[in-house]
Amino acid sequence: MSDKTHDETAFLADIARRQQRNWPAQVPRDVAFPYGEAPVSEYLRARAREQRDATAIVFYGRRVTYGELDDWSDRCAALLHARGVRAGDRVGMMLGNCPQVHIVFYGILKLGAVYVPVNPLFKEAELLHELNDAGVQTLIVQDSLVPLVRSVEPVQPVRALFSTHLGAWLPARPEIALPAGLDAPYQPAEGVENLLDLLAAQASPAPRIDPDPDAPAALNYTGGTTGLPKGCIHTQRDMVYTLAAAATMNGVLGADGRPVDPNDVSLNFLPMFWIAGENAGLLMPIVSGTPLVLLARWDPLAFLQAVERYRVAHVFLVVDNALELMARPDFGSFDLRSLKSARVASFVRKLTPEIRAQWLERTGTVMAEGAWGMTETHTSDTFTNGMQEGDRDLLGRPGFVGLPMPGTHFKICDFDTGELLPLGAEGEIVVRTPSLFKGYWNRPDATAEAVRDGWFHTGDIGAYDEEGCLHYLGRRKEMLKVKGMSVFPSEIEALLGFHPEVLGSAVVGRADADKGQVPVAFVRLQPGAQVDAEALRAWCKAQMATYKVPEIRIVDAWPMTATGKVQKHKLQEEVAQG
Repeated sequence: MSDKTHDETAFLADIARRQQRNWPAQVPRDVAFPYGEAPVSEYLRARAREQRDATAIVFYGRRVTYGELDDWSDRCAALLHARGVRAGDRVGMMLGNCPQVHIVFYGILKLGAVYVPVNPLFKEAELLHELNDAGVQTLIVQDSLVPLVRSVEPVQPVRALFSTHLGAWLPARPEIALPAGLDAPYQPAEGVENLLDLLAAQASPAPRIDPDPDAPAALNYTGGTTGLPKGCIHTQRDMVYTLAAAATMNGVLGADGRPVDPNDVSLNFLPMFWIAGENAGLLMPIVSGTPLVLLARWDPLAFLQAVERYRVAHVFLVVDNALELMARPDFGSFDLRSLKSARVASFVRKLTPEIRAQWLERTGTVMAEGAWGMTETHTSDTFTNGMQEGDRDLLGRPGFVGLPMPGTHFKICDFDTGELLPLGAEGEIVVRTPSLFKGYWNRPDATAEAVRDGWFHTGDIGAYDEEGCLHYLGRRKEMLKVKGMSVFPSEIEALLGFHPEVLGSAVVGRADADKGQVPVAFVRLQPGAQVDAEALRAWCKAQMATYKVPEIRIVDAWPMTATGKVQKHKLQEEVAQG
């Protein structure tokens, strides 16, 4: 055994001992798998056999049972198979939150095909990149987005295009407030078939396929420090591990794999094209066997009405959401006593003891920081349940994200040398987990650079404390957080490169009290260019999601290193100085 291997083995053993000593008493020490490590599509079939008439999803009062989800996703699998989709084929879905997302998702997985979530906020360049990169030939799209898809058809023709509208499964009389536009009528488009009409008429049975739990099942796209977003290859085994671990460690499933309380209701408003929303909205009700209230998007009134009406027990919020709720004059008029857990993410506003105390006083629930995770690890790699006594998670070193999930291991390494660093030292978070992605789609070099000897080098800065808890201290990568959404400067730079009058750009972040951060692009123009900053920003609005649109600063040159690299730290200083 080499000295390096010995040091790593000894370090991990020491960390494990510390973690076991400090493990919360009420939290199981192992992951409970209700049906083993079977494909998640088989979890749905099992739920339909055992809980056929039980509610899986509540959508503004429309209750969808496990049996209905199983039947409708079978119809979807049959339709896709009849249109030529086979195992391994990539099927895109460009939808906001609605029950059809569940139907299509599980239909894709039942065929052993690969689910490709496409952000419905995308503009042409972003959409074109993802469809081409993934090789999507079948696409299910929101009806209002058909014109956008049609605009890229000359350079990316999909073989089969189906549409649906978000409010198709609304009840006749919604039980909680609807967001504007959700009840708009279906917008038919010539040559585009209505998905739900086809499924309702589907007569042929779905082919019985036993999906390989270790075959590619999803391409979850993430940005990066070089170029446009990359597809992270995830399997159905990854999905089941992530959700079983999260449900067990966060008190939804018991050590026996059964719900702690089968009547516990969760709520999700996170967009399900985002991997955190995929986990909370698509996978949680199937793995846990407990109902989910699904909101089309964040709406404080609908949230409060839903918690009260459906006796919601578990919620996930951004800290800003919680503050918005507590600032409402009518907040105290809603009965929120059903709440048992409120996990939050600190993006713009950070969780503090004061915010926690205010939430506890007004709801009777302890607010806890969520987890550390990345798209590459399928998220939720740590948990904080049971670690809030005396605010010890908030009063110590910043960035507390808790203990690793069972089976997941972290080490802290020097960014440059890869040397293992001792307890307390700051360095790169390096992780090994059962749900680690199987590589970047069609990018073997990027995969080899990121994953070495089974360990994923995250580019994030972290440290261990004396109890073996992980602290996330920031991102060495250039990623920005705009209203909680990940924005990668390299992606904006790549998109700006499509403008014919742009010679190049360098993007950094500016702190913003409302959004957390705002991207700022220092742009050099081609000789003789006529475009100005205002026109270029207008072009950006047409080419990229709104939250990515940068402030534009036209410059003649950037500060450069002797080796020809942009000195972004100097641009950052310029932004900070105004």
